[in-house]
Amino acid sequence: MRGLSSALCRAAARTRAELQGARGRRLSHYAAAPARPSFGIAFDIDGVILRGRSPIGGSPQAIRRLYADDGTLKIPFLFLTNGGGVPEYKRALELSELLGVNISPSQVVHGHSPYRELLKRFEDDPIVAVGKGEPAAVMAEYGFRKVLSIDDYASHFREIDPLAPFKKWNVGQSNCQNLMSEKMHPPYDVHSERVKGVFVVSDPVDWGRDLQVLCDILSTGGLPGNGKGDQPPLYFAADDLEYQAAFPSERLGMGAFRIALESIFNQVNDLPLKYTSYGKPNPFVFKNAANILEKIVMGIYPNSQSTKEVKDHQLSTIYMIGDNPKVDICGVLKAGPPWSSILTRTGVFRGTDNDPKFPADLVVDTVDDAVSCILEKECIR
Repeated sequence: MRGLSSALCRAAARTRAELQGARGRRLSHYAAAPARPSFGIAFDIDGVILRGRSPIGGSPQAIRRLYADDGTLKIPFLFLTNGGGVPEYKRALELSELLGVNISPSQVVHGHSPYRELLKRFEDDPIVAVGKGEPAAVMAEYGFRKVLSIDDYASHFREIDPLAPFKKWNVGQSNCQNLMSEKMHPPYDVHSERVKGVFVVSDPVDWGRDLQVLCDILSTGGLPGNGKGDQPPLYFAADDLEYQAAFPSERLGMGAFRIALESIFNQVNDLPLKYTSYGKPNPFVFKNAANILEKIVMGIYPNSQSTKEVKDHQLSTIYMIGDNPKVDICGVLKAGPPWSSILTRTGVFRGTDNDPKFPADLVVDTVDDAVSCILEKECIR
């Protein structure tokens, strides 16, 4: 631990010396320009910042230390979570309320945020969005024009769920009709138009029904009840087997649902299930987060926006603060530099020492401890 701290401090000292030299060369152009940080921070949410909807580990005061006295952002950071189910702007509003600071939607990266990159392929195709919260609204917000939630989709097929008569609850989405009417065409004809893509946006609610309906869609070429067909593309926003929620022990996540779907599908079809998973620990997610952090830096320090200066000032270190070694720390190990990992004991990980399989660069008790360590190593008060 002492060796790691010394190494990080030496690296920080070198970076400060380089920045001071660069600042001296630019004084004639930007005499009043503030020093641009050479590092950024990515926070996991569940088990690090929140448990359920309750802040943990001193997270409000930890986050506030990254802002100036006037409330403007001082240190570039974002939230990098495999969770989701609502548009990023809604999560930003929720985090702002819970943490007492102004969080921008650009600082929220959900597991499903990379679905934006698939818009050109599926923009006008019938698709189904799966999960808790507002999965169809999420996809509509990204620009997909013909999207139905699995709740709405299943409701058009009589008796597609044979257990529905025995259920004593109603599974429904939040009211987002205004958004949907603005973002998409009227619902497509589910009985004649084949589903061209399935997007698992967040953790499914009714596993039994969703497993049945997804097997129907994926086995029949996107048209349930019409014989076998080629499988439409299937995407998962994340692949967490477990995550830390409000309950004391871990809960089964989207990865568990994927295992269940894959096992069942492979038993009833000749060809195995094909799918693509996003979310941590996928290295693509960390590369995307690094690019977003660079844009955040340019927003904080607009005098550094020229192409040459941005190239000269790529973030030398990005700290990932997480609670799940298999997801957060494994992702950092796969991504490599400039990522550095800090593991907290407030979520999935509860050990006294480091994780043996996916060891973090640093292990601390809380996110407040993590931020203190970062600011100390970067010599920022």
